[in-house]
Amino acid sequence: MKLKYCFHVIPLSLVFGALAAQQLWEPLADDGLHDPEGPAIGVLQEPVDALSLLPRDGVGNKVSWVRALREQYIEPRTNIFPETKIEVIDLDIVMEKTGEMPLVRFPHKPHTEWLDCKNCHDKIFIKKVDANPVNMLAILNGQYCGVCHGAVAFPLTECNRCHSLVRSSFLGQPGAQPVKSSGPSSTSNSQ
Repeated sequence: MKLKYCFHVIPLSLVFGALAAQQLWEPLADDGLHDPEGPAIGVLQEPVDALSLLPRDGVGNKVSWVRALREQYIEPRTNIFPETKIEVIDLDIVMEKTGEMPLVRFPHKPHTEWLDCKNCHDKIFIKKVDANPVNMLAILNGQYCGVCHGAVAFPLTECNRCHSLVRSSFLGQPGAQPVKSSGPSSTSNSQ
């Protein structure tokens, strides 16, 4: 008797899962970005087909890209030029000029797993303590972190993802934080 009910439950869960995924992403013809009459509509993959199998996030494009990378759902190219050496850097930067908000912890690791250092340094960020007058107005205007966040990375409405260190419980000094080694090489480019 229990086995009979299992066969009915599984298909229903698949149907409801597919319906829930479909509601997360609008079809390209309805998204307001693509021309519904254009030839690309018949060629491009629909977001629900491309993204529904990836780990979920509650905001932005609803995909946790860092989890997708770390759990090997995706394997992006590290570069287009074979001679380019990718260096994953496990280094956090703590920023204290945050007004009344919690301190900002900028983790290099998830950024350098995707990007070469030259993507940000020295075009977006100067590699020198206090050389970058980062503030929310500049970020909201597409500068500094706002070059990606709010465009291709999680949106700027998720304050606690960056403002993640409670000021009263942070015992270190602002700036570069000591690297926590998790094995023989914390800066290798292997996954």
